[in-house]
Amino acid sequence: MRTQVGIIGAGPAGLMLSHLLHLQGIESVIIESRSREEIEGTIRAGVLEQGTVDLMNATGIGERMMREGHFHRGIELRFNRKGHRINMHELTGGKNVTVYAQHEVIKDLIAARLQARGEILFNVGDVSLHDLDSSAPKIRFRKDKNGELQEIHCDFIAGCDGFHGPCRPAIPKTVRTEYQKIYPFGWLGILTEAPPSAPELVYANHERGFALLSTRSPEIQRLYIQVDPADDIANWSDDRIWTELHARLATEDDWKLIEGPIIQKGIIAMRSFVCDPMQYGRLFLAGDAAHIVPPTGAKGLNLAVADVQILARALDSFYTSGKTELLERYSATCLRRVWKAERFSWYMTSMLHRHHDHTPFEHRIQLAELDYVTSSQAASTSLAENYVGLPME
Repeated sequence: MRTQVGIIGAGPAGLMLSHLLHLQGIESVIIESRSREEIEGTIRAGVLEQGTVDLMNATGIGERMMREGHFHRGIELRFNRKGHRINMHELTGGKNVTVYAQHEVIKDLIAARLQARGEILFNVGDVSLHDLDSSAPKIRFRKDKNGELQEIHCDFIAGCDGFHGPCRPAIPKTVRTEYQKIYPFGWLGILTEAPPSAPELVYANHERGFALLSTRSPEIQRLYIQVDPADDIANWSDDRIWTELHARLATEDDWKLIEGPIIQKGIIAMRSFVCDPMQYGRLFLAGDAAHIVPPTGAKGLNLAVADVQILARALDSFYTSGKTELLERYSATCLRRVWKAERFSWYMTSMLHRHHDHTPFEHRIQLAELDYVTSSQAASTSLAENYVGLPME
């Protein structure tokens, strides 16, 4: 099998890259270890930066998002039982964020690729990368997991296969440096059948731990509470979850949290991770294969989209002019934005979560930071411009 760009992974990064390359007249093939049903059925939250929304609309895949997404002009930071709104729309010159789940973005991208007769091979196994430091790299895999061994010959390989995929380990350990922070807490997330309790996202700092109130649809809401990442979800009855949510989101006024049946719940650990460089020979990493952020800053999907925009531009330059400058600068260009997103995600996480070893002094410092960021226009503007998305470069 021969193509110009072999893409490993059919998540947001791989699918968006294939979509962008198609619009530029560049061929690609995507291989994916999971089935289409599994990818589209894995429910994950999604807060889209203004730039991600603009790209989806500009490239013809934003129609359903514009119809079904929720467009927020601000967020609320809640502490000391009081809510404080950050008006991002006003502070950033008219930019917003859009709540539109990641799996819905994936559905839109898969539909677009299949409509354009793009090639996506699902359920592959035994993926390996070869000859990365040559001008003719190869991807080997087994179709349908246990099928015959096949090979893709390509000019470039895009590693969009997530944190646990084979692409990042294909970069020699002597070449890459990995930076990681493991947080001492996780999020217990639920989906509940209930109407919205608030018009925008609510981030709450409470002495019992962090809580987040988010919208999924007019009928389904997504909520989170900070927990021990090693805890067992079996220890958390629905009643216990609602008790914690009521306590952590409570305010001094007459605001009420609306309960409903819990239809999904689970616990996720939290980490920050960066691989440097994001390229080796003809291999280019994008999305979670190269970096992970805690979800507090709402940057994961948006960083993936930013990576592949930069990569698609570099590949277009190569195929139209033969120039390699943008490809050579790919890692440096991406990592400048990645580290800013890591900083913001770490900042939001540190400001809003209670650490088990926090002293009363450190908790008061958290509250002072929240007071400052919600009372200073300069600080509010800094939070807002990071939240809606920094410039691409």
